[in-house]
Amino acid sequence: MYFLKTQGTNKIPDYIQIRDDDFVLLAHFKTNYPENQIRKYQLVEYKKEILKLIAIAPYGILYEL
Repeated sequence: MYFLKTQGTNKIPDYIQIRDDDFVLLAHFKTNYPENQIRKYQLVEYKKEILKLIAIAPYGILYEL
């Protein structure tokens, strides 16, 4: 599973992409209020790692979860 943080603009917020091993998009959500989206997409087992990456990961770098 992979994590990617994309940078928004003035009108478009930052987004998070979660992709599976075949690089199929599993989740796509805004960086604000990520806990709700983590539950919605059933990614609770990766919650700590996702929240950490949202806070510290630079934009456009792919991380493996």
